[in-house]
Amino acid sequence: MQRSIGLTGDEAVAYAAKQSSVDVVAAYPITPQTIIVEQYAQYVANGEVKTEFVCVESEHSALSACIGASLTGARVFTATASQGLALMHEMLYLASSMRCPIVMAVANRALSAPINIYADHSDMMGSRDSGWIQIYVEDAQEAYDWTLQAFRIAENEGIMLPVSVNLDGFTISHSMEGINVLRDDAAEKFLPPKPLNYLIDPDRPITIGAGNNPEYYFEFKLQQEDALRKAQKVLMKTSSDYKRFSGRQYGILDTYQMEDAETALIGMGSCVGTAVETARKMRKKGKKVGVIKQWLYRPFPEKEILKAVEGLKSLVVADRTCSFGAPNGPLCSDILSALYSSGLKINISNVICGLGGRDITIPMLETLLNRALKAPKAKIPQRDVSLVGVRE
Repeated sequence: MQRSIGLTGDEAVAYAAKQSSVDVVAAYPITPQTIIVEQYAQYVANGEVKTEFVCVESEHSALSACIGASLTGARVFTATASQGLALMHEMLYLASSMRCPIVMAVANRALSAPINIYADHSDMMGSRDSGWIQIYVEDAQEAYDWTLQAFRIAENEGIMLPVSVNLDGFTISHSMEGINVLRDDAAEKFLPPKPLNYLIDPDRPITIGAGNNPEYYFEFKLQQEDALRKAQKVLMKTSSDYKRFSGRQYGILDTYQMEDAETALIGMGSCVGTAVETARKMRKKGKKVGVIKQWLYRPFPEKEILKAVEGLKSLVVADRTCSFGAPNGPLCSDILSALYSSGLKINISNVICGLGGRDITIPMLETLLNRALKAPKAKIPQRDVSLVGVRE
């Protein structure tokens, strides 16, 4: 049912899209995403897929074309990064509001200025409230697996929302790994043709994206929020089904050594692997530390995180972006809100790290976790904001 091949993260995403029988790809190149659409264009040129590949003049146009194609019932894929995602910003809201189940890979890259082509999460975090389901991956294997799963989640009749699969630029997008991929027949069984639920059809006319006054706009937003909340259940069912094909277990969170941990680090993306190695090193010294990897960011998995942090004395929250002028980074803000609502009393260290591709190292994380272990018992959720990796 599977075979192993060497692929970079970008190539793994393109390969998953190829196996997903995509009808339309509209894209514009931007580093470090370009390899994804270049590779897919090669599949089209070779006749390996029957996909309409639309070359457009900008990322704004790319997502506009994807929305139009999706509304006709096509299975649609695109990819972008950084300034390209920022240029799409207007259309992100249309895609989710018009319930277009588009899958988009984002090779996360810092926003300018100054110009920087390396990884951080400022691009997608700038659009975190655009109504998209958002998944962050740790490595190229996860990039492949989540891309396949994303189509099934997005196209579920009760969801019908776009999904972004986020992979750290260069760290994942350009690093080659041995990837276990499904054979084509197994991928086809896991992901059958797109169901035609709501589409533009002259024989069955419907209104999509029309003007809306205060009397009904609120109701549309409630439906959108309801669908986004339901996505957690659909994601879990999809991941359970995917395990039968791949043998790999996915879900909302993954944890390491959390059973007896006194402190832990929670983060998203490639930094989690470094955190696990740090925890393994500290465990050998008798220190009770653990790691929480968050795959799903939107909808925010409040209950699952609260369950994961039960019993902790302190928690280090790693944000790979800076919310300028805000008390905390976006991930920490959400976690603090969940803790405050639940009454859980945990010291929180919010770490802003890895901006513009700056290395996140084991000594750096070990220092932060050691400091968290010494934190006093909190009466209320407390925070300690640090910008780590800054040159003195």
